[in-house]
Parts: sequence; C-alpha cells; structure tokens
Amino acid sequence: MSFFRHQATLINGKKQNLKDLEGNVLLVVNIASAGKRAKKQLKELEHIHKDYRTEMFLVLGFPCDQFKGDEPKTSKEYYQALSGLGISFPLFAKTPVKGAKAHPLFKWLKKRKRGLFGNEIRSDFTKFLIDRDGNVVKRFGPRKSFERMRVDIAKVL
Repeated sequence: MSFFRHQATLINGKKQNLKDLEGNVLLVVNIASAGKRAKKQLKELEHIHKDYRTEMFLVLGFPCDQFKGDEPKTSKEYYQALSGLGISFPLFAKTPVKGAKAHPLFKWLKKRKRGLFGNEIRSDFTKFLIDRDGNVVKRFGPRKSFERMRVDIAKVL
C-alpha cells in the first residue's frame, strides 16, 4: 500500500485525497504551534519547503495536541496561530498521531518506519520522508539536524 492511497482533512475542513500529491517528494510532520521547539522547527520546515518546492517537494503539516495539551483546540485556532508565523506549506486539521485513535495515515507511517524507541510517536515534530512512489524512505526524530535531513531529502529528489 502506498502513501497516496490515504485521505486526510485539510485545516479548512475539506477532504484531501493524497493521490493528488503523487509524484512529489513529501515530508510529513506532526507539528505544534506552541512549546519550546515550535517556532524554530516551523521556521526550518518553512525554509526547506521553500528551498525545494520547485523540485516537486512539499512539507505537509499535521497539527497534533497529544503531547503537552497546550495547543489550540480547533483547526481554526491552529490556522490563526500558524499563519501568524508565515507558514506556507499545506496544513491539515488537528490529527491524532499516537495511540488507538491515531489517524490511519499515521498508523500506516509508523508501521513502515520505526523510531528509536519503537513504532510510537513520542513527541511533536516527528518527520517521515516519502518518495515520489509513496514509500516511506526515512523517519526523523524531532531533534534531527535539519542540515542532515536536507542531505536525505536531496538524495530522494
């Protein structure tokens, strides 16, 4: 099964068939708008998105409130918080990424690439690199250097 067989809800409430993104290289990230790392992570993700977008590369941001519980409660509040930070990459509705209620896309991603401590996502800003065919190539923890990630992204591009 390919990444592109899934569907997710955009931050505006519309359904997005991920097949529409086929042919792109993607970096799927469970994001947060609050917390110590949020601004730096979002800034770096935006730079990567802009630097590679002409090469059919997209960052896909999935807001999640499963880690510290201090995030906005609605997708509209997420959008307001993130748009104030200059984010231009596609944003999805608030999405559970761990536990029994995890979105099917994240269940699928976690089965394809384990993290350092197993399948579960343990923090915001876990990233999955998807190739043009919908395969999960790499999984990056939240502390992974963006410069090192760029090397892996460039290889897939």
